[in-house]
Amino acid sequence: MASLVESGWQYLVTHFSDFQLACIGSFLLHESVFFLSGLPFIYLERAGFLSKYKIQTKNNTPAAQGKCITRLLLYHFCVNLPLMMASYPVFRAMGMRSSFPLPSWKEVSAQILFYFIIEDFVFYWGHRILHSKWLYKNVHSVHHEYATPFGLTSEYAHPAEILFLGFATIVGPALTGPHLITLWLWMVLRVLETVEAHCGYHFPWSLSNFFPLYGGADFHDYHHRLLYTKSGNYSSTFVYMDWIFGTDKGYRRLKTLKENGDMKQT
Repeated sequence: MASLVESGWQYLVTHFSDFQLACIGSFLLHESVFFLSGLPFIYLERAGFLSKYKIQTKNNTPAAQGKCITRLLLYHFCVNLPLMMASYPVFRAMGMRSSFPLPSWKEVSAQILFYFIIEDFVFYWGHRILHSKWLYKNVHSVHHEYATPFGLTSEYAHPAEILFLGFATIVGPALTGPHLITLWLWMVLRVLETVEAHCGYHFPWSLSNFFPLYGGADFHDYHHRLLYTKSGNYSSTFVYMDWIFGTDKGYRRLKTLKENGDMKQT
């Protein structure tokens, strides 16, 4: 497996420049993972498949789904891609590299874990600030246009929010100066996590059923259903920040009521 990865990476660094890999390569990887993981949830919603696992009974209209995709493509090409290109010199100055040797799996694992922890901390506070009255009305309300989220709505947001909360994603890599392959793995995992959190389905195989600290779709779907001043559940990946600061009390209360109701029915 290691030799296969090294052979593939050798091909990339031989045929493409550092700039092409870090900017164009990262953009193409992001678009591929994002749309391939998010589009199936549109199909599930339209076809009604696995509807018993759908968190909300309400469905989005094809027009609303189409609007989301159109806006996303506009934002990705007009905001995300230019941002990747503009930030390239900064990441290079902070130590990002694409050359050999590749980092060990221990180094990659440690950095990815660090990125998840620091991203969750920064995202929590940034997201909570976005729920202040003025910022919600003028910026964050765009993301909340979809009270019934589906996978692709994870990146549907005001351009100012993309820049603001995007900082949470890049602050970890900016601090460590990772190898590009580590950065790509982080991006893939972060995209898959946020798509799953917005997918609108809670499956028996959902990660939150096996890892209590992981939020997932059920945790974040509650955030979208409620008014901005009442929602809570501000974390991106884990649940402990909301638990520590008491911003998940409504969600926990509702979950307890549902569990007690299910017990009475059985």
